[in-house]
Amino acid sequence: MKICPTCRRTYDDDGLNFCLEDGSVLTLGSIDPAAPTIVMHQASPTNPSPSPAGIQTSWDANEATRYSVQPKKRSSRTWLWVVGILGVLALVCGGGFVGFFVYVASVTNSNMNSNTSRTATNSTWKTNTSNVSVSHSPSVPADAEEVELADWVKEFSVWGTTEFRDGEFLMSAKEKGYYYVLVAPDDYETKGAITRVVVRNPDLADSSLGYGLIFHSDPTPLEKDYAFLIDSKRKRFRVVRHEPEKETTVTAWTNSNLINEGAAENVLEVRDKGEQIEMYINGQLATKITNKQGPTSGVPGLYAGDGARIAFKKLELVN
Repeated sequence: MKICPTCRRTYDDDGLNFCLEDGSVLTLGSIDPAAPTIVMHQASPTNPSPSPAGIQTSWDANEATRYSVQPKKRSSRTWLWVVGILGVLALVCGGGFVGFFVYVASVTNSNMNSNTSRTATNSTWKTNTSNVSVSHSPSVPADAEEVELADWVKEFSVWGTTEFRDGEFLMSAKEKGYYYVLVAPDDYETKGAITRVVVRNPDLADSSLGYGLIFHSDPTPLEKDYAFLIDSKRKRFRVVRHEPEKETTVTAWTNSNLINEGAAENVLEVRDKGEQIEMYINGQLATKITNKQGPTSGVPGLYAGDGARIAFKKLELVN
């Protein structure tokens, strides 16, 4: 039998050398009947820390510089064992654990691109469920280059969720108040091109941030880009520009009858004409902007805000 000289706790396991309660070195011997009894008091409960607000590249639209923080836990002597075990594993794996955490925190193109083929790069009223016939406007050639969205599905991401079902790519940010952005690799180019996508809100979810089409993006998401976004539940659209950890409004929310409301499909289209950029909804001009401050070239991508699950298909470019 072994005894802790500090708390007098006994252990029958002769192979144990340290007290599991306070980490003291155990000694051999028997309990002294005359030794005083030590009563271990449980710490009084405290209010738990608030749950984490979210994780970034989905950025917080209202407070983009805020990073999520895990709730604090009460200290315990068992950390000595945890640190020792992690230290041994880190030595055995050659720093593999460090590499894993760097991978999760990074939003670079090399970390987020799952393969070298044309895939996604990483780097949330009335009910109308009728389908909308998608047709090219007269000035748009029918031989557009389509991005294969089925390859954009990721088994896991700390920023959002993705799946491909029934011909649609579905994505959402992990939490409300955040947005999730995925972009194509650099072999697609929106400069001087017509970029379009079909989008719908299948669950009729609320989204104060909106959802839609990214264009002129850096291959690393949210470094620099434009986004043409709609909220079909409220029949409105807006245009924003992104810089690192910052979303700037270019065109504020604007009501539009061009938008098919509810869960119906909407075709978003952006035509880059150099200094001027035109944006169409379902084949009709919705707005246009003069591009003097934002990026003039880049790749296309998708945006889903406020945790709403959004369906996309036919992400296409015509150069």
